[in-house]
Amino acid sequence: MVPFRFIHTADLHLDSLFTGMKGLSDSIRHHLRESTFGGLTQLVEVAITEQVDFIVVSGDVFDAADRSLRAQLSLQAAFDQLGNQGIHIYLIHGNHDPLDGLRLHSKHGDHVHVFGPEVEHFIAKRRSDQQEVAVVSGISYPTSKVTENTALRFIRDKESSLFHIAIHHANLDGDPEHETYSPCTRHELSALGYDYWALGHIHQRAIIQESPHIVYPGNIQGRSIKEIGAKGCYVVEVKDDSSLNMTFHELDRVRWFREEIAIDGIESEDAWRIKVEERIELIRTLRPQHMSIVRFTITGRGQIHRALEHGYLADELEEELRRKETTRAEHKQFGGLVWIEGFSLQSGIEINYDVLMQEDSFLGEMLRLVDEAVQVDSAEDILHKALTPLMGNREIRRILNDSTEQERLDWLHRAGELGAVLLLDKASDGGSKS
Repeated sequence: MVPFRFIHTADLHLDSLFTGMKGLSDSIRHHLRESTFGGLTQLVEVAITEQVDFIVVSGDVFDAADRSLRAQLSLQAAFDQLGNQGIHIYLIHGNHDPLDGLRLHSKHGDHVHVFGPEVEHFIAKRRSDQQEVAVVSGISYPTSKVTENTALRFIRDKESSLFHIAIHHANLDGDPEHETYSPCTRHELSALGYDYWALGHIHQRAIIQESPHIVYPGNIQGRSIKEIGAKGCYVVEVKDDSSLNMTFHELDRVRWFREEIAIDGIESEDAWRIKVEERIELIRTLRPQHMSIVRFTITGRGQIHRALEHGYLADELEEELRRKETTRAEHKQFGGLVWIEGFSLQSGIEINYDVLMQEDSFLGEMLRLVDEAVQVDSAEDILHKALTPLMGNREIRRILNDSTEQERLDWLHRAGELGAVLLLDKASDGGSKS
């Protein structure tokens, strides 16, 4: 087999709005809006530096069907730059940017190959000598909702000895965190005979399987607290023995973090503030050239919990930290900027739950029921019933949509904990009055 190199990328979501962020100054909001374009610029640089032969793009290049003019022109400019280097692009459209979406009808160069609503096949060549190295197959979404298993339309040419790549935008094995568009299974993909499945749609990068390779590169830029960690693309080197060497390259200009801070042993508000600020400075050193966004999860048990529970302590610190970062942004110091997305309180007061759960009392029975609820499948049902009356509130719906399963279980646990605290406080008040 003739060795070659290609980039696998997906889910660029150019010109994403970063909705749901609070307290942002105009300069920071503008910087966030620019980050997806920065990821595209970095993608082009990696392609040229790594001397790849071509790029496969697995859908959702744009963030919306009515893609912005700027997003389209930026993509066109990036493709022109790649074309000048002899790098070809093989691109499909996904559920965010289907073929029936509004778009600028500009003609791409001959080096750009956009797949239609039926599976098409192109022959990819190596840049250096124009030798044929791969068959690239793909299919675009005609509309935003494709619920059929379109993977079954892929048919490999069994007579060809070239490396076969399938570009597909799909929900593999029913990932519950994403809509089930073009659902398929790894068993189905493996049986179709392709060497590499270049998937898009899931924003968390993962090499699902090897032999054949089934790969999600993730998106190039995280856009919410659900999308933490490094974002980028894979450079795939196919060797002459058909083996693969895969290297992940970071492209993101803004990175999301979840950081846990335990309050165990913290006895003063000052000590807690210092601990938070130290963690911020650590994040700043990790990303000195780029912006970071962090959500702090407060865990553990300690005396400081009551001040955090009342809200003022976290709110005041959050406001002060954001003020400092806003000042940095006003001076265009986005490198090393650390924005506080918020605090998630999962700490508690110092209570000996092991003793209380053994008590033959109303409180003991309540804590045992809470502990049982968070351990079984009925937890989601309990939460659904409890929160249904509140779903008319847009902000509550947004918080629920942005939450993870673990966070929702933590809410249930904290509801039981709050009940215990209120009962203990009531008992303490009654005791002091008698």
